[in-house]
Amino acid sequence: MHRLDAIDAYNQKLVKKIAVRGITVKHLAGSSAYLYVDGLEIGKGADFPKARVELEVQTAQGIKRQVKRLSQGMNLHDISGGIEAYKGLFIRDVDANRDIVELSNGDMIGAGEVTQDVAEDQKRRIQIREVIRAHLDKERQLFAQGIKALSLFFIDEVANYRDYDREDTLGEYARVFEEEYEAVLADFLGQLDLDDAAERYRKHVEAIPVRSTHEGYFSIDKRTGRSVDGKIAARGDFAGQSDDVDAYDLILKDKERLLSFEEPVRFIWSHSALREGWDNPNVFVMGMLKKSDNTTTRRQEIGRGLRLSVDQHGERMDNPVTVHDINELTVVTDESYTDFVTALQKEIIESLSARPRKASVDYFTGKQIKLADGTTSVLEKSIAQALYNHLIRHDYIDDDGLVTQAYKDGRADGTLAAPTAEMLKPVIDFVWPLVDALYLDLPKPTDGRKPKKIPFNEANFKKREFQELWSRINHKAVYQVEFDSEELIKNCIRTLDKSLNVTVMQYLVEAGKQVVGLEVQQLEAGTGFKVSETKVEHSAVSAGSTVKYDLLGEIAEKTQLTRRTCAAILTGINPGTFAKFKQNPEQFITEAARLINEQKATVIVEHLTYDPLDNRYDSSIFTENQTAQDLSKAGEKLKKSVYEYVVTDSKVERKFVEKLDVSDEVVVYSKLPRGFSIPTPVGDYNPDWVIAFRDDTTKIKHVYFVAETKGSMSTLQLKGVENAKIECARKFFSSLGKSDVKYDVVTNYSELMDLVTG
Repeated sequence: MHRLDAIDAYNQKLVKKIAVRGITVKHLAGSSAYLYVDGLEIGKGADFPKARVELEVQTAQGIKRQVKRLSQGMNLHDISGGIEAYKGLFIRDVDANRDIVELSNGDMIGAGEVTQDVAEDQKRRIQIREVIRAHLDKERQLFAQGIKALSLFFIDEVANYRDYDREDTLGEYARVFEEEYEAVLADFLGQLDLDDAAERYRKHVEAIPVRSTHEGYFSIDKRTGRSVDGKIAARGDFAGQSDDVDAYDLILKDKERLLSFEEPVRFIWSHSALREGWDNPNVFVMGMLKKSDNTTTRRQEIGRGLRLSVDQHGERMDNPVTVHDINELTVVTDESYTDFVTALQKEIIESLSARPRKASVDYFTGKQIKLADGTTSVLEKSIAQALYNHLIRHDYIDDDGLVTQAYKDGRADGTLAAPTAEMLKPVIDFVWPLVDALYLDLPKPTDGRKPKKIPFNEANFKKREFQELWSRINHKAVYQVEFDSEELIKNCIRTLDKSLNVTVMQYLVEAGKQVVGLEVQQLEAGTGFKVSETKVEHSAVSAGSTVKYDLLGEIAEKTQLTRRTCAAILTGINPGTFAKFKQNPEQFITEAARLINEQKATVIVEHLTYDPLDNRYDSSIFTENQTAQDLSKAGEKLKKSVYEYVVTDSKVERKFVEKLDVSDEVVVYSKLPRGFSIPTPVGDYNPDWVIAFRDDTTKIKHVYFVAETKGSMSTLQLKGVENAKIECARKFFSSLGKSDVKYDVVTNYSELMDLVTG
């Protein structure tokens, strides 16, 4: 069985295990107008060039960062779901030749760049803090064993670490590091055990000034155009002066000195250690203070830390008993833990797909083979041992377990030696594919979930039954509603004071470790890492000062109330409630509007009337502007649907579709496209299903809309806004005056048939 502890990106050896700490913003203030351009592409035909842009988006679960494919003219305020920080901002141009996106405010963002982002500063501080914590944990463990621990930071700009305009030449990251180091170290030392080993470690780290414990090396400082010759602060023996050349030589050339406890440098900063050819066996923690680009893979980056460590005597720490306890690399990244390890496993398995594997008894044991009669059999260890011996005896594998040319030639010519072991003879012809798999290129894993547009069934769409159904419901309408504004204002004030919750910015730190004895199959399945710890960091930073908010206008727009009514509500709430706006402006607006809409929903339905218009929807809404979807959730091809597949979000909905498609009573059905919506005072409503049933004269008998309660919605939303939309839909369909069209809510096919036949 092929085992893998980690891949050395260069020498392809089995080396350190990997642990990952990923930091994700869980609740954004949103006002920083964060934009990150990931990459650009030339469109096909007459398409505009498109850019993959990461930005903040208002979702039902809160503000999240999402990647969107944007082109010239797109409005970022609309794309983001109405985040105020993007108001008036749109894509002026996408220049794929220069990898630049130009915004309407004049900003030019290149691929790999990020706009000013309050959250980014806080994330970097937390990353630096986590690197220091991980370093001290590992260093305390290794110090008594005579092993010096190093940590490596990758940064995206030299000026973030080295600022020659300052007297101390410390860039922003360096200053943050020194602040966090002193705080974390004090807390860490305060929790040490009171034994001799802990006391020796305490004396060692307390003797190292913070300024001496970190160093950077850069072949060229791109910010100033200088090479490595700028003066920096004291280091070495804690006195005197040193310069960039000395730092460069220490880190790049003098490994023995760097790995000595006498040398105070333990934290190393680099712009791109990959290009500068540096690696060190004692890197135990890596901090990725930069965005991953398209030319450097995660596997290449962490390859700088995947080396077996050495002690003070230069002895490699490869004792089989302790090798994996000692040699563990922790990676601290600003990506979520899941995103990072998923991409890392994918990159590793892709590199393995073209790499010869080694034959071993473990590799063959437990493998399935297909016999002549079509049945399968599992190789027991005794047969695996016999096969391995056979390969060795005939020089079909070399001393390293790699398949030789002799096997390849014999396999091609059909002249492979017959086995002498009796247990191997019945299965020998069926085990050769297992040997072939050791050297033949394996197909790279394909992503079957690639989004695609769902094919349209024009024949079902043109059926008379569906066209008659469509003609009956295809009406646009306007509504009128009257309600007591004073009662609504009082209810909203009371609810906001009681239920408005606004949190400060939060960061989820997820830590996970590579599983013991990692196997290739686990990498292929994406299960090579497991989460071991999660914790939440809070930030008191508010981004409110960076964006001017039209608070009344935003809430009025989201609630469809007048500015006067919204002003009466906001001036009536307690000062403490209103003060929550400063904590997180975007969330305040979103949550306040949601609570107001819920109160509004309780009073509108009984006073609501619809007036159908002569205007109708064009049938092109069934085919135009259709988005690509994940067809892995689409199930089997459908026979009676207007669309050949239907993407469902739940097992209940999937079962409902399956029943519809085989029902003798159903002629044709469709999931209504997003373009068809019913206007309501609490937002447009898009019914899910239209279904045409048979009767004795094959005419349309009923139409039903199926509503599904979604787990992401709160109880209040279901009782308030969602229930109001359902009641509005009842009144809309009733206003059409079609006796053979019914509207109702069901959760399964049996309920539907009860309503049809009742």
